[in-house]
Amino acid sequence: MTCLITQKNRAGIINPMYNCQPSGAQYACIGIKDCIPLVHGGQGCSMFCRLLFAQHFKENFDIASSSIHESAAVFGGLVRAEDGVDTMLKRYPDLRIIPIITTCSTEIIGDDIDGLVGKMRRSIKKEFPGREVYLVPVHTPSFKGSHVSGYDVAISALITTLAKKGKPSGKLNVITGWVNPGDVTEIKHVLKEMDVEAKVIMDTESFDSPTMPDKDSFSYGSTTVEDLIDTANAVGTLALNRYEGAGAAKYLQDEFEVPAIIGPTPIGIANTDAFIKNISALTGKSVPDSLAIERGKAIDALADLAHMFFADKRVAIFGNPDLVIGLAEFCLEVELKPVLLMLGDDNKAYQKDPRIKQLEEKIDFDMEVIWNSDLWELEKRLQNKELEVDLIMGHSKGRYVAIDHKVPMVRVGFPTFDRAGLYRHPVVGYNGALYLGETIANTLFADMEYKKDREWILNTW
Repeated sequence: MTCLITQKNRAGIINPMYNCQPSGAQYACIGIKDCIPLVHGGQGCSMFCRLLFAQHFKENFDIASSSIHESAAVFGGLVRAEDGVDTMLKRYPDLRIIPIITTCSTEIIGDDIDGLVGKMRRSIKKEFPGREVYLVPVHTPSFKGSHVSGYDVAISALITTLAKKGKPSGKLNVITGWVNPGDVTEIKHVLKEMDVEAKVIMDTESFDSPTMPDKDSFSYGSTTVEDLIDTANAVGTLALNRYEGAGAAKYLQDEFEVPAIIGPTPIGIANTDAFIKNISALTGKSVPDSLAIERGKAIDALADLAHMFFADKRVAIFGNPDLVIGLAEFCLEVELKPVLLMLGDDNKAYQKDPRIKQLEEKIDFDMEVIWNSDLWELEKRLQNKELEVDLIMGHSKGRYVAIDHKVPMVRVGFPTFDRAGLYRHPVVGYNGALYLGETIANTLFADMEYKKDREWILNTW
């Protein structure tokens, strides 16, 4: 059977599934404690990203904007960024790091952000003596790439700017990639069970923030400046995603001789097995019985569902590349058939991703992978009867395709705003595999009942 890898055969985007590079950089930066990213561009470049984060997490986040206007096209907008940094430092006495994130407009007019950072560092020493503030230039023109590459660029910029060689920490770097708070909780759980000390980058677990007396309602990340500086002194780096943080892991290996392992994204049983083995390889820690028991429970639950309900069900998946490929690998584990994978930006590296080649070796059906895709690719195939699927997996922007064509849909990825609390649940680890399996099953069960399609089976299974 074949695995066809193509890009969409038309210009333009209809119903985009991805967001721009600056949004990815902003997501990476709000994972840092005592940090407010400054988006150097129009006000909408931060406002709409904040809206997406608020829709997904139901929380507020501090993100600043240089708010440039038409005059910047002629005179440049650096003065706005300079004023923005100065205002933030005066207003927020605890602010320790300001990533300056460029946008399409400021990259096109040629604003020298790197030069500005050097100038502002000298100015800060004079105007704020005794105060140490880190400025990090992050170049994310939104006329190329996507939020995926923007996240990767931001992580690399932060690590290359801050990492500094010192005494060995004995800790493990874990670069999570674009994940939910529930995923971070699950990663920390695995590390704790293995008695491994680690720096989680970026630690977004606290985005699921409680409402407390006398506290504001803004959410903040938990990765500290010291964590980023000390990444150069770790026993190793695990980057869970190939396209979201691997560049930083390779930099630490090349520059500071910190061993790096890239992937696999720990979605499903086999990938989680590999994740745990990689932790053990870098730290020398053994795998405890508690994780073996979790693994056994997940396998038992999935076995109850796979052959009876999942076998030969055809699935279309869209979203971030590491997530999509990880979900496809999970589908094969539970007898689902991922017949269509859609990746939404122009990264040609997808064509040579070894994981897709491995998928091709495992499948006994035809599978299509479309890069530089949009959601119209899915809708067109369903409308024209070119494709039949039993399930769609992806974020909430695909909901109308699922509704219009009466295909059940499992929400996973970013953003998910039409279901409550999904960011609390992991899709990584053994508990994530259990959650995914049961969520898929319950979605299919509800569809069976709604369509009166052999719903009587649910009385007996």
